[in-house]
Amino acid sequence: MRPFFKTWLTICLLMPLAAHATNREQRLPSVNGHTAKSPVSVAHATDLSAPVVKRPGKHGSHGKAHHNTVAAINPAAPNAKQSSAVLSRAVNVLGTPYRWGGSSPSKGFDCSGLVKYAFNGVAASDLPRTSNAMAAGHGQKVARKDLKPGDLLFFTLKSRKVNHVAIYLGNDRFIHAPRRGKSVSIDTLKKPYWDSHYVIAKRVIPKEQNHMRVVQR
Repeated sequence: MRPFFKTWLTICLLMPLAAHATNREQRLPSVNGHTAKSPVSVAHATDLSAPVVKRPGKHGSHGKAHHNTVAAINPAAPNAKQSSAVLSRAVNVLGTPYRWGGSSPSKGFDCSGLVKYAFNGVAASDLPRTSNAMAAGHGQKVARKDLKPGDLLFFTLKSRKVNHVAIYLGNDRFIHAPRRGKSVSIDTLKKPYWDSHYVIAKRVIPKEQNHMRVVQR
């Protein structure tokens, strides 16, 4: 793939994340094309990994009890700077041939090898080597409607267990190392094949600290 195209694609994917990181108070469109949610609207997002626990407080719906409930049920937004770094590393190796067990641009990538490479250096995301292990024990479950760039998507291909992983880019797109004979490429969940084999998503990038301060205040 030509270096100019890679550079152009990287800029197109990462500009919204960079804008979000530098000015979090503005309502900016995220990479997936939807307007960024305010802390109030995010409170209604569904978190598959935590039950909704409502605790009455002395201050009513605006008291501390309400904010504690929000923190429990809302999947915190990933750190924008680290999301940008992950996407940049992944996009920069577009076109690298698939190789089973591969985890570097020089030797090629398999699906989990690409993820490990892209997440190299991201704090608190020491991922295991296989897609099945990543899905089983790491990160926070995220509903499909709440996906953010940098989330991991897991699929079952010719098996009843998870055996494929990809990195979400936004707007239903993801980047992955598909299979033998293919190379690192961008695909979409809108395709019936990927839609039917999609299983779960996980958020492993550390949360955006600014959002948590707003929730706990």
